[in-house]
Amino acid sequence: MKIHIVIPITSDAFNDQILLEARSYVGPEIEIEVSNLSHGPASIESFYDEALAGPAILSEVRRAADSGADSVFITCFGDPAVPAARELVDIPVVGGFEPAVATALTLGARFSVLTVLENVVPMISDLATRMGIRERMVSVEVVDTPVLELHDGEALGKSLAQASHRALDQGADVLVLGCTGMLGVAAALQSQLETDRVRVPVVDPTGASLGLLLTLQSMGLRPSRRTYMPPPDKERIGA
Repeated sequence: MKIHIVIPITSDAFNDQILLEARSYVGPEIEIEVSNLSHGPASIESFYDEALAGPAILSEVRRAADSGADSVFITCFGDPAVPAARELVDIPVVGGFEPAVATALTLGARFSVLTVLENVVPMISDLATRMGIRERMVSVEVVDTPVLELHDGEALGKSLAQASHRALDQGADVLVLGCTGMLGVAAALQSQLETDRVRVPVVDPTGASLGLLLTLQSMGLRPSRRTYMPPPDKERIGA
């Protein structure tokens, strides 16, 4: 099985870390390849960024499918261009949000998302509404750290701990990391919270997404063509 990971930024700065993180969730028999965007934003932190990144993401998804990928992970919690990608190719495509939230809902009644900036809170709220689980999302807590500055693990850990306590005080049963750039921190945060308060699952969107792709592959499942219909055949300039 080959999983293609589209890292929807124009830099390859996260590639090695993301490959390492992905390898911690899948076995050596799984082939993993990654690609970045040829054009678009440096990171996705707004609806505007998402719109700019969309065409390049779709190009990478199409290229991955044409080169024999069995599934695609668009590694962004905002699920950018995911519905369009499912129309475009006939293999499973996921982002970070749907798999992470679906996992969270098997682990507790209500969840909170820990994310990067206030700018992305409306994006996450929209995704929760579209998925029909808005009433089970207690809150979206912000660590006030841009995506491209998440490399400081110690500072991120402290900010996530503070955000987690705010979420727990509001009644969250499960915590979801709301950015796929929060690499390698889920287990440590979960352990710290268990020491401080109570056992609360912390869902890593990368692990949830890759796990779902493996499950879909093993069950022979692909997106429904009643929802994700192939785009009508017509001229599209620049597509």
